[in-house]
Amino acid sequence: MPKSAVPILVAAAVVLLAALTSLFAVNENEFAIRTEFGAIVGTDYRPGLHWKLPWDQVVRFDRRILTQSNPMQSFLTSDNRSLLVDFYIKWRVENPTAYYEATGGSEKDAAERISEIVTDGMKSVVAERTLEQIVTAQRAAVTSGMLAGASRAVSALGIRLIDVRVQSIDLPDEVASRVYEEMKQDFAKVAEQLRAQGESSATTIRAVADRERTEIVSNAQRDALRIRGQADAEAADVYAQAYASDPEFYAFYRSLEAYERSLGKDNGVLVLSPDSEFFKYMKDPGHARR
Repeated sequence: MPKSAVPILVAAAVVLLAALTSLFAVNENEFAIRTEFGAIVGTDYRPGLHWKLPWDQVVRFDRRILTQSNPMQSFLTSDNRSLLVDFYIKWRVENPTAYYEATGGSEKDAAERISEIVTDGMKSVVAERTLEQIVTAQRAAVTSGMLAGASRAVSALGIRLIDVRVQSIDLPDEVASRVYEEMKQDFAKVAEQLRAQGESSATTIRAVADRERTEIVSNAQRDALRIRGQADAEAADVYAQAYASDPEFYAFYRSLEAYERSLGKDNGVLVLSPDSEFFKYMKDPGHARR
């Protein structure tokens, strides 16, 4: 190789190395910040290849939603009861510049600071409620009160807090049985009170129903007696008119009815005088036609 070609190759190598160190790629799922001696000189980089000075540094961090699980921690309620709460956090980088300045682009440091902020917010929410309120409330109600405050706090880090979810709420073993018994007694008192209210309402309803039933039966009996009396009066009037129109036939018809009711009965005994008026139509059947 001619000696004159060596400088050319060296120069080409230097140019190639400079070109390689002056290019960097950005993926669609990450943010990139270019710094020059620690100072930020570029932030808004779209996915693809970009130029930089050889001595510049490029810091990359994930732009997707990140999920962070927190170990179970102890919280104290307003009635001085200890709770073990397990929760997870969803967050993402919103402002790359603020995020880099606050955390240096370290996801671990960011996760620790977010955990501290959310834990403090969770402690304040739990401290405002009793154990019964927390256990009987929905889990979303426990986190909704602190989510807004925690979101404002982490926004200073260039981070957007997406969600905080409580996975489990447990009691320490040494107090679980005691708390269970206390809650059982409280619910028993509530049940007894509700039963007493139900019995009182039932007694009132039964009394009203009995009074209404008595009124309805009395009115029905009164109406029945009135209707029966009117019917008896009308029947008596009909009988009177029939008797007046043909007294002899009416007497004969009544005698036949008396014969039917009195004679021909099994084991029946009828004691009458032979010349009794009862037998006048049997002695003289033609008497009714005269």
